[in-house]
Amino acid sequence: MTISLAIATIFGGFLFPFVIRMSWGKMVEQWGAAGGWMAAAFIVGTIWCINHGISTPMITQSGSAWVDMGLAAGVGVWVASALTGGSVKKSYRNLLAAVVGGVLGGFMLSLFL
Repeated sequence: MTISLAIATIFGGFLFPFVIRMSWGKMVEQWGAAGGWMAAAFIVGTIWCINHGISTPMITQSGSAWVDMGLAAGVGVWVASALTGGSVKKSYRNLLAAVVGGVLGGFMLSLFL
Protein backbone atom coordinates (compact mmCIF):
# COMPACT_ATOMS: atom_id res chain seq x y z
CA MET A 1 0.00 0.00 0.00
CA THR A 2 1.36 3.39 -0.95
CA ILE A 3 1.42 6.39 1.37
CA SER A 4 -1.37 8.13 -0.55
CA LEU A 5 -3.61 5.04 -0.34
CA ALA A 6 -2.89 4.76 3.39
CA ILE A 7 -3.81 8.41 3.95
CA ALA A 8 -7.00 8.02 1.90
CA THR A 9 -7.91 4.88 3.92
CA ILE A 10 -7.36 6.69 7.22
CA PHE A 11 -9.45 9.65 6.02
CA GLY A 12 -12.19 7.31 4.78
CA GLY A 13 -12.24 5.59 8.19
CA PHE A 14 -12.48 9.00 9.89
CA LEU A 15 -15.23 10.26 7.58
CA PHE A 16 -17.92 7.80 8.66
CA PRO A 17 -17.90 8.43 12.46
CA PHE A 18 -17.45 12.15 11.82
CA VAL A 19 -20.62 12.34 9.72
CA ILE A 20 -22.46 10.16 12.26
CA ARG A 21 -21.52 12.52 15.10
CA MET A 22 -22.35 15.64 13.09
CA SER A 23 -25.64 14.59 11.47
CA TRP A 24 -27.37 11.55 12.96
CA GLY A 25 -28.51 13.15 16.22
CA LYS A 26 -29.76 16.26 14.46
CA MET A 27 -31.83 14.19 12.05
CA VAL A 28 -33.39 12.30 14.96
CA GLU A 29 -34.10 15.55 16.83
CA GLN A 30 -35.77 17.07 13.75
CA TRP A 31 -37.80 14.10 12.51
CA GLY A 32 -37.94 11.63 15.41
CA ALA A 33 -37.68 7.92 14.67
CA ALA A 34 -38.12 8.53 10.94
CA GLY A 35 -35.02 10.73 11.10
CA GLY A 36 -33.07 7.82 12.55
CA TRP A 37 -34.13 5.59 9.68
CA MET A 38 -33.32 8.30 7.15
CA ALA A 39 -29.92 8.84 8.77
CA ALA A 40 -29.26 5.11 8.61
CA ALA A 41 -30.08 5.04 4.92
CA PHE A 42 -28.49 8.29 3.77
CA ILE A 43 -25.40 8.48 5.97
CA VAL A 44 -24.42 4.82 5.77
CA GLY A 45 -25.28 4.54 2.08
CA THR A 46 -23.50 7.71 1.04
CA ILE A 47 -20.35 7.06 3.04
CA TRP A 48 -20.25 3.43 1.90
CA CYS A 49 -20.35 4.61 -1.71
CA ILE A 50 -17.50 7.05 -1.07
CA ASN A 51 -15.42 4.50 0.85
CA HIS A 52 -16.05 1.36 -1.20
CA GLY A 53 -18.47 1.76 -4.09
CA ILE A 54 -16.83 4.14 -6.55
CA SER A 55 -14.11 3.35 -9.07
CA THR A 56 -11.43 5.05 -6.94
CA PRO A 57 -12.61 4.39 -3.36
CA MET A 58 -11.33 6.12 -0.24
CA ILE A 59 -10.70 2.85 1.62
CA THR A 60 -8.38 0.48 -0.18
CA GLN A 61 -8.59 -3.19 0.73
CA SER A 62 -4.98 -4.23 0.18
CA GLY A 63 -5.12 -7.80 1.49
CA SER A 64 -2.59 -7.19 4.26
CA ALA A 65 -5.03 -5.06 6.26
CA TRP A 66 -8.70 -4.21 5.89
CA VAL A 67 -10.97 -1.60 7.41
CA ASP A 68 -14.65 -2.23 8.01
CA MET A 69 -17.00 0.72 8.34
CA GLY A 70 -18.61 -0.79 11.46
CA LEU A 71 -15.25 -0.90 13.21
CA ALA A 72 -14.44 2.64 12.05
CA ALA A 73 -17.82 3.92 13.28
CA GLY A 74 -17.61 2.18 16.65
CA VAL A 75 -14.07 3.21 17.47
CA GLY A 76 -14.45 6.70 15.99
CA VAL A 77 -17.62 7.55 17.89
CA TRP A 78 -16.10 6.07 21.09
CA VAL A 79 -12.96 8.19 20.80
CA ALA A 80 -15.01 11.32 20.07
CA SER A 81 -17.22 10.65 23.10
CA ALA A 82 -14.19 10.05 25.33
CA LEU A 83 -12.55 13.28 24.15
CA THR A 84 -15.70 15.30 24.86
CA GLY A 85 -15.98 14.09 28.47
CA GLY A 86 -17.92 10.82 28.22
CA SER A 87 -17.33 8.06 30.78
CA VAL A 88 -14.70 5.73 29.36
CA LYS A 89 -15.14 3.11 32.08
CA LYS A 90 -18.88 2.71 31.40
CA SER A 91 -18.25 2.28 27.68
CA TYR A 92 -15.88 -0.71 27.68
CA ARG A 93 -18.66 -3.21 26.95
CA ASN A 94 -19.87 -1.15 23.97
CA LEU A 95 -16.30 -0.68 22.74
CA LEU A 96 -15.70 -4.42 22.88
CA ALA A 97 -18.93 -5.08 20.96
CA ALA A 98 -17.93 -2.52 18.31
CA VAL A 99 -14.48 -4.03 17.86
CA VAL A 100 -15.73 -7.62 17.72
CA GLY A 101 -18.58 -6.72 15.37
CA GLY A 102 -16.31 -4.72 13.10
CA VAL A 103 -13.63 -7.38 12.96
CA LEU A 104 -16.20 -10.09 12.33
CA GLY A 105 -17.91 -8.04 9.61
CA GLY A 106 -14.62 -7.28 7.90
CA PHE A 107 -13.54 -10.91 8.09
CA MET A 108 -16.83 -12.08 6.59
CA LEU A 109 -16.43 -9.59 3.76
CA SER A 110 -12.88 -10.78 3.15
CA LEU A 111 -14.25 -14.27 2.54
CA PHE A 112 -16.53 -13.02 -0.23
CA LEU A 113 -14.44 -10.30 -1.87
